[in-house]
Amino acid sequence: MPAVRDHTEYVYQVAHQSSAAASSPVAASWRRCMTLHGLAPEDRRTPLRLSESEFRLARQRSAELIAEAGGELDRLFATVGKAGCCLLLTDDKGVALERRGAVGDDADFRGVGLWSGTVWSEASVGTNGIGTAIADERAVIIQRDQHFLSSNIGLSCTTAPIRDHRGRLAAAIDISTCRDDASEITISLLSQAVRDAAARIEAGLFRRAFAGSRIVLVPVDRAGPALLAVDRDDLVQGATRAARQWLGLDDKRIASGIPASDLLKEDPSGDGSELPDAERAALRRVLSRANGNVSMAAELLGISRATLYRKMKRLLVN
Repeated sequence: MPAVRDHTEYVYQVAHQSSAAASSPVAASWRRCMTLHGLAPEDRRTPLRLSESEFRLARQRSAELIAEAGGELDRLFATVGKAGCCLLLTDDKGVALERRGAVGDDADFRGVGLWSGTVWSEASVGTNGIGTAIADERAVIIQRDQHFLSSNIGLSCTTAPIRDHRGRLAAAIDISTCRDDASEITISLLSQAVRDAAARIEAGLFRRAFAGSRIVLVPVDRAGPALLAVDRDDLVQGATRAARQWLGLDDKRIASGIPASDLLKEDPSGDGSELPDAERAALRRVLSRANGNVSMAAELLGISRATLYRKMKRLLVN
């Protein structure tokens, strides 16, 4: 481990080099800590801690997240807890909502602030796994002297962001350790485990948000779950961030009622056993493709406007 004085001098040196900040995410974070948050690497500070009432409100705001993530945190801790690791689930502000840790390690983790109710944003404690993952909106590994504060260079952290059903940053999940013998290979394995856990929590949140919809897996090779929520007429109701990126979706396009079969280039027709449902679905798809223009939709279907209006009245009006 580098000496505290050496680390402090190195942080100042690198953070003031614009070329380093442009090429290295860690250096860019160090620069933010100084210029945006007014921190100094030699500061002796622990994370901000919420009051009991503030912490209670934070948990209430993230009640669905906590409910969905609880089982995943337990499973992950059962795997890594005996290796001297601490798990934190935070909200999008870096507030530690849930914690898992072995009793024998509590003193060490409490001493550095890895505890429920603390705030691990960059503004609070500089470059760290949670704060930097939230700031950059990506999975990160921050090992030992990559931390901004010299007081945190005994930590190694790996963190992954969690997104809500609309693809927005909602939370983060972190594994941290104070062990001196935590190798790069070990941290790399922990990083994969935390990213996998984040993906499962994100998928669970998406299914909760669209409990009445059919969930379709988009076959893409991309980080994060690529899922669509589709109604009974094949119209997309929602999409995860990975699906949005792959398929070029946003809230406006989803609200317009785009058919999933158009996005996935699939034939939505079934076996004919539910003809009214299939006909209604086909009708809604054509109207969506025609942007609601009845004349154009009738032309696409090869029928008259009068016939289309009768079908619309029979199939679409409750």
